[in-house]
Amino acid sequence: MSNTEIMLMKYSEHCCVPLCSASAKFNSILSFHGFPTHSDLRRQWLVNIRRDHFTITSHTRVCCRHFASDQLIEPTTLDGRRRLIKGAVPTLFEWNGYKVEPPRRSVWERTEQRPEQVPPDDQEEHSLTRDHDYCSVPEPSALDISASAAEDLSKDVETLRKEIQELCVQREFGLQRFAGSDSDIRFYTRYTSVLFKLTV
Repeated sequence: MSNTEIMLMKYSEHCCVPLCSASAKFNSILSFHGFPTHSDLRRQWLVNIRRDHFTITSHTRVCCRHFASDQLIEPTTLDGRRRLIKGAVPTLFEWNGYKVEPPRRSVWERTEQRPEQVPPDDQEEHSLTRDHDYCSVPEPSALDISASAAEDLSKDVETLRKEIQELCVQREFGLQRFAGSDSDIRFYTRYTSVLFKLTV
């Protein structure tokens, strides 16, 4: 085979992966790799490139863009060819954004319910809000203070009640005297001003 025939055959190489337009004619940097002879590995290539019912020939190629960098062996010389490691499988495609997808979790991993983790700082607060001691008894000093405060309040209420009754009587008395003399009017005016100050 002549050099011209070899060059023509090399330039006719193109990638068989769907949506890939790579061709040796327009890109000399890319390398093109034939399908493996091992049937299981060949089947895996067909599944990965999404060509289940596809006839493979001696000219069918997959370009190096579809292989991860750790599956490619770079040439050691300028004239050398890029090769694939043993068992290499194409995984980088346009439909997955040329990224290797993480392995899918099993059904058991996806449905497994993990217990809620409580941060160490919140554990004490978490236990206080969840647990409650219904049998706890307040300290005696707290009871004494609250009883004393309640007694003082009841005394204040009683004093205010008496003052209101007296004011109501005085007001009624003042209104009756309003129809009297000038001294009665002065008395009422003075009384209402004092009453106003008390209410404010």
